[in-house]
Amino acid sequence: MQPHTVVARDLPDLWFQAVHDILDKGRRFTIDRGSYAGQTRLEYDYFIGHVRFPGTRPLLPDIPPACGIPNPVEEDYIFGGPGYQRSYIEYLMSGQKEPGESYTYGERLTRVPLDGQKRLWWQEGQTEIVDLRVPDGTVVFEEQGQLYINQIEWIIDTYKQHGHRNNQMVLQVAHPSDLTLVDPPCLRSIDTRIQDDTLHFFVYFRSWDLWGGLPANLAGIQNLKEYMAEAIGVKDGEMVVESKGLHLYGYAEDLAKLRCLRAS
Repeated sequence: MQPHTVVARDLPDLWFQAVHDILDKGRRFTIDRGSYAGQTRLEYDYFIGHVRFPGTRPLLPDIPPACGIPNPVEEDYIFGGPGYQRSYIEYLMSGQKEPGESYTYGERLTRVPLDGQKRLWWQEGQTEIVDLRVPDGTVVFEEQGQLYINQIEWIIDTYKQHGHRNNQMVLQVAHPSDLTLVDPPCLRSIDTRIQDDTLHFFVYFRSWDLWGGLPANLAGIQNLKEYMAEAIGVKDGEMVVESKGLHLYGYAEDLAKLRCLRAS
């Protein structure tokens, strides 16, 4: 394996470097299962990106007019606009789930049911095992007798109440039972760290579409980080992203070559 590392100024710089380098560093695979099964894609063995200033605007890729290709992500897709019933920010930060959706990132982050043994420990008040908190309608809330946890608000509240030196505050998206899904979540976790009064994110994707997925995902995640930093009362910081499956689908290779001004 050959892990590939990129150090970038901002999110558009990360995207461009990743697109440019995968044309030389990516290995071609035939997709056996999942989205685009039977087609080929270029894929990094393992990708690590360190973004120093992810909050720098614009968040989406820079496509010079001379390239003659559209931006892989429309700003209205991220923030809402004509033609989009739900913005990506809503998909990421709200519990709304439409019919036919087996999950959303927002549901996993903001509407986590407290079930099983943990619910029993909670009801029994076993504070040596669980961090028992009174339902407040925000961090912990109840609907029709079911308790739910909002991970985003839980982490904000924990940092505010208990200080910043804490290695437990991970936004979890993956469930062990996701193995049963035909198309399990690509985003698995967003780890957090506050250092030097600044909130940093560490993001892991199991599989990741480089052309359109990475810029959309990271624009949304950057907005989440800014929201959490402001709520905690710290500065917005850096981002480290990783994936063992960052890839470029065959249909996007020609577009990537045009953006990188490469004839072949």
